[in-house]
Formats: sequence, structure tokens, C-alpha cells
Amino acid sequence: MKGLPWYFDVLSPFAYLQLQALRRDHPEVPLDPRPLVLGAVLAHHGQLGPAEIAGKREFTYRFVIWRAQELGLPLRFPPRHPFNPLPALRLILAAGGSIDVVQRVFRHIWEQGRGCETPEELESLAADLGMANLAEAISAPEIKAALKHSTEKALAAGVFGVPTLMVHGQPYFGQDATALALAAWKHPEMLQQGEYARLGAIPVGIQRSRAAP
Repeated sequence: MKGLPWYFDVLSPFAYLQLQALRRDHPEVPLDPRPLVLGAVLAHHGQLGPAEIAGKREFTYRFVIWRAQELGLPLRFPPRHPFNPLPALRLILAAGGSIDVVQRVFRHIWEQGRGCETPEELESLAADLGMANLAEAISAPEIKAALKHSTEKALAAGVFGVPTLMVHGQPYFGQDATALALAAWKHPEMLQQGEYARLGAIPVGIQRSRAAP
């Protein structure tokens, strides 16, 4: 069975929670992990990340901790957040990009609460993954190009945030949308029925100007 495209950035604790919960509670769901650079996605859509907005940053962090406790999953914040995710994302690609590799990197950051912005912070993880020369591997031009290409493909697919599960060609954004995504995966006909069926025909009533007030 072909895996469901799963778009993520290690910067997101919600991506960590979604992956952990899916693998624990729904091992039958096949995942095709696709890393992207969230900053590039947000910039493309003209958005700020939650951690870039005063007040929302603090609320989001509290909610993450509460959500982890509700799901019964361990969570420990890394030393800094937001942080530069590029070294860890490139490590994932250099190590083969499997879902097991992705999960191990997420656990390093969000379960063990360790940094991931320098080769030194990732050295022990890279060794566990069998990578001899981490600095060389994550700086390889083909790895950098692969991450850029993966991000561009995510944008072309309509991704606007992480985590996103792509189900039957439709994006399901956020850890809190997991149940909806799985329902649509199992019952694709539901989106063609009832109130779902007329969503695309609802007209836009008002549009805000993008100019500063």
C-alpha cells in the first residue's frame, strides 16, 4: 500500500506528537515522510509562525505540553525555540529519510529535549544512525538541493503548514486534524456527502486588505 504523504518540519512539536501517536495508535496507517522548511512555506503564504507572535507563542507552548500529557506522550522542549531546523532536516535526508529515521530525530529533539542546530549537538544521533561524517553529509549540495526540492513540491501540493497529512489529494493540517484525516482515508465518499459537498460553492463574503491598518 502506498504511504500517505506526511509533510513535516522538526521545528514543530505538533508534528512530533502526530507522528508518535500515529505510530503507537494506528500502526496500520502507512506514512510517506516528506520534510520541508516551514519558514519557507510561511514566507510563501505571507504568514508568521505561532512562535513569532507575542502571546500566541506562550499559549502554543502551554497547549503543546497539555496536549502531550493528554495523549500520554513524553515531551521536553529543546534548549531553544524557534531554532534552525536545517541541520536536522538535512540529517534525515542524508540518513535515508525513512519514517524510523524521522522518528529518531524527533525523539532526540522533542522527547530528550536536545539541541539540533550544530553538528556537535547532532553528533551522537548521527553516530547511532551510522553516519560517520555528519558535517560533510549535511553540507553536501545534493542534500541541500533535495530539501529545497521537497519544500517546493510541498508548496505545489497545497501545503500551508505542518504537520500535514495528504489524503486522496487533500491536505489535512494539524495534529488535531488526525482523526478527520483518518476518517477521510477510510471513507473518501464522506467528503462528497451532506454539508461537505457544498463547501466549494460557498462564496467569499468579505476579504481583508493586506495593507497595514
